[in-house]
Amino acid sequence: MDILSLIGIIIPTLSLSIILVYVLKSQQQKVEPTVQVTPPKPVVTNSNENAKFFLPHRVEAYQRIILFMERISPNSLVMRKFEHGMKAKELQGELLSTIRSEFEHNIAQQIFISPQGWKMVKESKEEIIKIINLASSQIDENGNALDLSQKIFEIATQIEKLPTEITNEFLINELQRLF
Repeated sequence: MDILSLIGIIIPTLSLSIILVYVLKSQQQKVEPTVQVTPPKPVVTNSNENAKFFLPHRVEAYQRIILFMERISPNSLVMRKFEHGMKAKELQGELLSTIRSEFEHNIAQQIFISPQGWKMVKESKEEIIKIINLASSQIDENGNALDLSQKIFEIATQIEKLPTEITNEFLINELQRLF
């Protein structure tokens, strides 16, 4: 191919490209948005209306979290999940799984509970998990669920006040201050 034929191809292609860019830019400038976005206006309500709306939700959240604390207390948890013939490791796994599942089920309640109250809930959950794991570490590796249950009860009785009880007391006092 000689240079003249190459130039004959390049010049029209380049010209067409320039024209196309020009046409597209002019079309882009002519297009105006058809929808105008306006920022949402803040909802202004008085504090009495807020209280009427949020108070029932807060009360329900405290109820649910207090129930959660009761459900994960060692005695309640073991009594609900213990089955004859289970191995200790099976019971341990079931107890830990139940705690985590119930915590995840109630996690949205933190919206309505004070930051200090929610921190105590999380810490109580972790302390109960530690009790279960400690009890598991203190029994024979091939122990059964009854051995683990007894060890959990033994550790729980050695604690003056369980973390779940402390948290419940705090939450109940906090809830009573709302009224």
